[in-house]
Amino acid sequence: MNFLRGFSRRDLFRGGAGLVAAPALLRGGASTSAPSPGAPNVYDAIGVRPLINCRGTYTILSGSLELPQVRAAQDAAALHYVQLDELMAAIGKRLAGLTGAEWGMVSSGCAAALAHATAACIAGGNPDRHVRIPDLAGFPKDEVIIPTHSRNEYDAAIRSVGVRIVEVATAEEYEAALGPRAAMVYILAGPDVESGPLTYDVLYSRAAARKIPVLVDAAAEVLTIPNVHLQRGATLVGYSGGKCMRGPQCAGLLLGRKDLVQAAWVHSAPHHGYSRSMKLGKEEAIGMLAAVEMWTKRDHKAEWNQWLSWLNRIGGRVSSIDGVTTSIDEPNELSNHTPSLNIRWDTNRIGISGADVSHLLFTTAPRIALVGEHGGVSVVAYMMSPGEDAIVADRLYAVLSSAAGRKLEVNNTAPSADVSGEWDVHITFAAGTSDQRLYLHQQENRLDGTHFGDYVARDLSGSIHGNDVKFTSEVGERHGQALTFTFAGAVVDDRMEGDLDMGEYLKAKWTAVKHQPSMS
Repeated sequence: MNFLRGFSRRDLFRGGAGLVAAPALLRGGASTSAPSPGAPNVYDAIGVRPLINCRGTYTILSGSLELPQVRAAQDAAALHYVQLDELMAAIGKRLAGLTGAEWGMVSSGCAAALAHATAACIAGGNPDRHVRIPDLAGFPKDEVIIPTHSRNEYDAAIRSVGVRIVEVATAEEYEAALGPRAAMVYILAGPDVESGPLTYDVLYSRAAARKIPVLVDAAAEVLTIPNVHLQRGATLVGYSGGKCMRGPQCAGLLLGRKDLVQAAWVHSAPHHGYSRSMKLGKEEAIGMLAAVEMWTKRDHKAEWNQWLSWLNRIGGRVSSIDGVTTSIDEPNELSNHTPSLNIRWDTNRIGISGADVSHLLFTTAPRIALVGEHGGVSVVAYMMSPGEDAIVADRLYAVLSSAAGRKLEVNNTAPSADVSGEWDVHITFAAGTSDQRLYLHQQENRLDGTHFGDYVARDLSGSIHGNDVKFTSEVGERHGQALTFTFAGAVVDDRMEGDLDMGEYLKAKWTAVKHQPSMS
């Protein structure tokens, strides 16, 4: 039975009506939840500027806009007290009916779903073990197998439970890892899985032969019904609730084998232990269920066509500028399933880089977030709202047309110094410091070398023009982490100093001096 059926909007605000929402909101179609013109902006009062999201469901950009049905369901849920174990049992049964999975659970985001699923596989709902997590001493199973293609920064949720990660790259390594201590196999969903020796079929079949559960991280994917991963052989699958489903940003889904999903709930908040910090409210739980209900009713084809119409409008506007070309990508992948508009131009004829366009639109009004590269930008329609296509088209046209007719300027200033060699770098973070090392090699204006951080060495590259120096070091996702450090500053006598941009980890200050060999 549809728990949203049969209530008026007025019922929603009555104290004794139960879980309600307006039937008018349940119609399918390309429904969005854009703010109405003149609606009050609660962010203005604290000096925060909202933006038009043309990048996608990035958490740092606050994910997605909740559907009106989701907001209504959360408002209704807030009117009553419930016992959360009872609530999750009822939601689990309803999610099973909606998705075809054996059982379902709402968590405080997909990362929490991954953590709770891991706990379920190592502790099985046993509270004696639960309260010891992440100290797994004495646990009969404490290993999680991850194929190399699935290592990513999000597997920190798996590692948070205290398991030992066994990384495998070949079928032989995988077979050897499927031993008595293996509690679970983790896979990051995506096309990379099928491009090597450890395909879905290999991973699923060999784990099934050893009765080892397989968890699939499908956070950014669209929800398929019946579920493609469970049909293929996965045991559990996790989704983000605040992305394409447009549920609460702080909610996620875990679907799959009933006993393990129920154990995952035991290992989640409000129950104590490691999971208490991942608390889920009744409002988010009901809001997420409403999002899944709506997912089964939304007209996804109409939404796609609406997105295409926005991109065509933007593309038509900017392509009228001489030297600008556009194309639309319509991907088939389940992850980040949205069309996007690629806008490219000749920087010899239009004197601005894509990165500068992106920065300009993000820092001026109306504020627009999009992806910028050297010779172009990309517009993702996924999280745009009606009417924003015209704003984006006008802003891009204004910026690109103003740069038309001139060549992109390149800084050819000769370097003021040779910074080649070993440097001791001191970094001042928000509440701490670190002493690290740089090995720099300079060839004219170009810099390359190695940055030795606290634990990991990574390649760096950059440039020096006059006294201005800038270089970036990166750690990729293979080891379950992704770090980008961009050092920007100036050479002053025999030292360098400036600002450090750490991306999602914000800013810091740095100074560097040439390394002096020990005299001992």
